[in-house]
Amino acid sequence: MQYRKLGRSGKETSIIGFGCMRFPLLDQSNNKADVFDPSKPIDEEQTINMIHYAMDHGVNYFDTAYPYHGGASEALLGKALDGKRNEVMIATKLPIWITEKAADFEKILGEQLNKLRTDYVDFYLLHGLNRPFWQKAKDLGALDFLDRVMEDGRVRHVGFSFHDDVKIFKEIVDSYPWFMCQIQYNYFDENYQAGKEGLEYAASKGLGVVIMEPLRGGKLAEGIPEEVKALWDSFPVKRTPAEWALRWVWNHPQVSTVLSGMSSMEQLKENVSIASAANVESLTPDELDLISRVNHTYKKMLKIDCTGCAYCMPCPNGVNIPLNFSLYNDTFMFKDHELAIMIYNNFLSPEQRASSCAECAECEEHCPQQIQVREELKKVHERLSQST
Repeated sequence: MQYRKLGRSGKETSIIGFGCMRFPLLDQSNNKADVFDPSKPIDEEQTINMIHYAMDHGVNYFDTAYPYHGGASEALLGKALDGKRNEVMIATKLPIWITEKAADFEKILGEQLNKLRTDYVDFYLLHGLNRPFWQKAKDLGALDFLDRVMEDGRVRHVGFSFHDDVKIFKEIVDSYPWFMCQIQYNYFDENYQAGKEGLEYAASKGLGVVIMEPLRGGKLAEGIPEEVKALWDSFPVKRTPAEWALRWVWNHPQVSTVLSGMSSMEQLKENVSIASAANVESLTPDELDLISRVNHTYKKMLKIDCTGCAYCMPCPNGVNIPLNFSLYNDTFMFKDHELAIMIYNNFLSPEQRASSCAECAECEEHCPQQIQVREELKKVHERLSQST
């Protein structure tokens, strides 16, 4: 296993981290949407075996969160690490969106420490920050809370995970002496949300950068379109799509560790093996060109040319326009219709769905791509609603 320094924390972390959001489930079907269904119980025996295998092969960073697996992820990680706690680093997260008062922070952290069977966590993150959650965190005194829990030793280092544009990302980075941040980054999403600009900015400020969704929820590793498969197969160096995607992320010297939400022992073994040979700036110009061509091929399959800039937001009626378009595009690029339908109908609130568009056209006035948003949202709902 290879290790990199996690920013100014000084900690050495394995370059592959174990993401605890997609544990294997009992009676799991082949539907990848299963991993988002908190009603399905975790396969405890298989999960614990996987965690121990990961530790035995040098993985020392485990990332969980309060809501993962309907609240069961932290408890199972704690069970798996019983007696082995000090051999690894644990990262978990504070979900700002469910807090209403400052006292909620103490209550949640107390629950998390109990579930994890520990009296401290190595990294404690404000979870899923965007502009409104960041404002809420500040209003409720979350930063003072972080100061306090670091002082009393229940938290060793603090950070945040992020889902918004790079401008607000930089504002958050500059607002507090964070040790690390967690961002989505892969070759398809190089300029999405914080993106490469945010990656480089955070690293320049001394933050460790933890990468989530390196395989875009598995979409860059499975269900590969024939056009993309032909490109991978044409290259003299043979690697799986997962290896190409992971090595692209690890090629960046600013990356501290890459999280993988592994749902089987097979996936775990593959990722641990890949991590043993993935070095900084090790991809050749020809290999980088291949990945660029794959990315271009995927993006030619876009049905709606939305860049996710969010100039159309906020929608007066509450529609999450970029997310609707992203789910719709995914059904064509990644052939993952079932997962997109599940997210659309179960994880978007009614007002966020395309069907809530009031056709006011305010969004179209602000769209740099001149997308006919109203008409496209009708197509989104037709394809993704449960009635399809």
